[in-house]
Amino acid sequence: MAGRRLNVNVGVLGHIDSGKTALARALSTTASTAAFDKQPQSRERGITLDLGFSCFSVPLPARLRPALPGADADAEPGAEPRLQVTLVDCPGHASLIRTIIGGAQIIDLMMLVIDVTKGMQTQSAECLVIGQIACQKLVVVLNKTDLLAEGKRQAAIEKMTRKMQKTLENTKFRGAPIIPVAARPGGPEAPETEAPQGISELIELLTSQIPIPARDPSGPFLMSVDHCFSIKGQGTVMTGTILSGSVSLGDSVEIPALKVVRKVKSMQMFRTPVTSAMQGDRLGVCVTQFDPKLLERGLVCAPESLHTVHAALVSVEKIPYFRGPLQTKAKFHITVGHETVMGRVMFFSPAPDDFDREPVLDSFDFSREYLFQEQYLCPGSAPAATDSGEADRKAGQAPEGCCPRQQWALVEFEKPVTCPRLCLVIGSRLDADIHANACRLAFHGVLLRGLEDRGYAESVLPTLRVYKLKHKQGVVERVMDDYSVIGRSLFKKETNIQLFVGLKVHLSTGEQGVIDSAFGQSGKFKVHIPDFIA
Repeated sequence: MAGRRLNVNVGVLGHIDSGKTALARALSTTASTAAFDKQPQSRERGITLDLGFSCFSVPLPARLRPALPGADADAEPGAEPRLQVTLVDCPGHASLIRTIIGGAQIIDLMMLVIDVTKGMQTQSAECLVIGQIACQKLVVVLNKTDLLAEGKRQAAIEKMTRKMQKTLENTKFRGAPIIPVAARPGGPEAPETEAPQGISELIELLTSQIPIPARDPSGPFLMSVDHCFSIKGQGTVMTGTILSGSVSLGDSVEIPALKVVRKVKSMQMFRTPVTSAMQGDRLGVCVTQFDPKLLERGLVCAPESLHTVHAALVSVEKIPYFRGPLQTKAKFHITVGHETVMGRVMFFSPAPDDFDREPVLDSFDFSREYLFQEQYLCPGSAPAATDSGEADRKAGQAPEGCCPRQQWALVEFEKPVTCPRLCLVIGSRLDADIHANACRLAFHGVLLRGLEDRGYAESVLPTLRVYKLKHKQGVVERVMDDYSVIGRSLFKKETNIQLFVGLKVHLSTGEQGVIDSAFGQSGKFKVHIPDFIA
């Protein structure tokens, strides 16, 4: 039994060989079954291949006490509350970016580990981009300071600190603290007797920087599972991080991707048995009669609380470091939680008159009309607008170079995915050359609406009111009076002009009017100009 504790998750991210796992080992007092490169393949290759989890604890700071669970059945009466820091050690190799993205989505704070002898590298930059998307707080750790010449060490640390401050200047992490350490003095071959340097200062800094986490035991239980294995005589253990709600012994949980429901037989947090756990906790759940080979990673939830979707409507933002346009009909690697599948996208925006409308990030409004875009609109790209002298399919004109405050994408998955609503979505080009000095992360967003029906193209898409701006150019034949003109060459003789009544018309002389009626039987039409013809 332990005292009351608040768990927070700190990501350890950075370029390969920056010393992330050594840093996690130096900080930790308890390791999970998946920590410090325990996989045989990791040991053989000498690199991290999967997420690793370990933890340390310190007395709970007073400012974090409001987030402490109100009642903890596993706590010793009168015991001092503790802050448990779970370290999520992410791989640094470029080919493992899917795993890195999955790890980043469960953290409250990110440690960006930099090899002080090399500075920012390609994967350091990608990790920084992921951090900007997935978390609010950053601490930069300059590792391997022991490799700097002793006489020049302080000057080199100060120089790298200035470089990192400049790198962070144009990000949300401007002013983030930067701290030097030597997690494994002498490198991996050095004797264990060499004590790590700067670790106590780093623990103190982390404790001061950890934000008050959102912890709510209510709502449906949802856990992101990153490892699954069997224990002889016990059952199958699924380890992961609780994303929402809570779970207790004896509860039924569902593996939604497999439509399988099992009862919770036992639970542990870092080898300590517990009877309940809540949002933010790192947990191992043991169930029986389930083959661990069926679930490497994924989601576990309260029965029937999650659904599998074949497509989704996503509020999207382009990642500014991605080179080139985001084209409609293009395919991207779409990451949702720990799952990455191929998906085809169609971008659309508000109607031009609504470009300045306040973004809505918790729902999608099917009653509104939207404007189809050939590509995601950003400064420099041409919005779907019309020229003067054209009849618009809909009212409104996008000012040149103006971008909407919110844009969306219809994402059609090649394979169905199971995910909660309002979850993070990241679109990437993971087939790009990993040796190229280019950002592979293209866009990110929030999943507003999942389309569960396999036949969504017939059942749902017709209700999605996305239109293309169609335009035709006609000629003013004559002016009837101060408020009316007769036009021609816009419609064919057989066109039912009644269908176009009320649509706006822009005259080359600057006036705006609306189509009022047909004029005769030859395709001519009457235009009403409300504000007088100059």
